[in-house]
Amino acid sequence: MTPTSTNPSPASRWLAPVAILIGVLLVWEAAVRITHTPIWLLPPPSAVATTLVRERDLLLANARVTLVEVLVGFALALVSGVALAIALDASPALHRALYPLVIGSQTIPIPAIAPLLLIWFGYGLLPKVLVTALVGFFPIVVNMVDGLRSTDREADQLLRSLGANRWTRFRLLRFPSALPLLFSGAKIAVAICVIGAVFGELVGAKAGLGYLLTRAIAQFQTERVIAAIVLLSLIATLLFGAIALIERLAMPWRRFQTATAATP
Repeated sequence: MTPTSTNPSPASRWLAPVAILIGVLLVWEAAVRITHTPIWLLPPPSAVATTLVRERDLLLANARVTLVEVLVGFALALVSGVALAIALDASPALHRALYPLVIGSQTIPIPAIAPLLLIWFGYGLLPKVLVTALVGFFPIVVNMVDGLRSTDREADQLLRSLGANRWTRFRLLRFPSALPLLFSGAKIAVAICVIGAVFGELVGAKAGLGYLLTRAIAQFQTERVIAAIVLLSLIATLLFGAIALIERLAMPWRRFQTATAATP
């Protein structure tokens, strides 16, 4: 008999999560209406959907501000994180000196840093970008360092014996070997960068979904709060998916390996 692949289709992969989400929304809608919960306490999903449509101009205008902060902060975290990881891998002395500090930096609460950045740099874009970059920096550095250190030593020795210099070995072996872990770190980072941008906006901002959340909470506009949260979740999901798509395009051999492994 000809073996058949057990890989589910793309549509079937989304079927279960979508069904669960629809079920949760239906239960939420019914529970709110049956218990007559005040809309300021917990609005039904239908009220949130109405807010998303009715206030789309306001929500999208602030979502664009937050998206810019996330993209710029993530780009800064990616460039600086990869550069530092390469430097740490190239210099054992630098690794011993700086890597513990990178780990220790995660013990500092980001909400405690955000007010300082606000004092130093004002209410503009820069403090939000810096908070976002600080949040996304750590998973990129750690995953990239681990990826570079996991390079096949025998393959590295083979290239060395063939006369390949350090740059050639890095370009042909070490960096491609680190890509899977780098993309794993980037997917984590781009999702939590959304949280970093909101942290920055909650402390002090003139626009953005975090700023909108602060004003809506103060006015008990709970449906607007949840609508903003929905948009934040959507931004994080789409950015995660974009990184996953770039990963598939950058490493086509991974698709072949996955398909081969899944074939009985």
